[in-house]
Amino acid sequence: MEMRRKDLAVTDPKALDEMIQRCSCFRLAFADGSHPYIVPLSFGYAHEGEERTFYFHSAGAGRKVDLCRKLGWAGFELDNGGRVKPNEKACDFSVAYESIIGEGEIQELTDLKDKAAALQVIMAHYSGRGDWEMPESVLKRTCVFRLTVKEISGRTHG
Repeated sequence: MEMRRKDLAVTDPKALDEMIQRCSCFRLAFADGSHPYIVPLSFGYAHEGEERTFYFHSAGAGRKVDLCRKLGWAGFELDNGGRVKPNEKACDFSVAYESIIGEGEIQELTDLKDKAAALQVIMAHYSGRGDWEMPESVLKRTCVFRLTVKEISGRTHG
């Protein structure tokens, strides 16, 4: 992914992971024929070795689920900040932010153990705990997906 403003790029893997951990919303974007589709989601994130993975869940039906299954690929976006920095001149206003964009391969998790492990990652992101009870009845009716990152870039502007 080529970035025009290289001075704003975040290239350190640890800094990128820290930015992601500060985010509360993961936006998944699909190219659905001639119309784009984007949806905000709760998420979990793991970075092991060279592999970065996002996890998200869904009810068993709907446009997002259909596109995940049909396309197996999506773009994503996360961001922090968005604090406006006013100035005396209109054209000199700015915004302080952190943002991450990328794309990756999507797989649906069907094994109950895999689904439970992914949901623990999601819960840990928001609660700091990864030891939640996951009833089998909930696991059976919940769709859980893994997005394996193939491209990622971060950007920060203070």
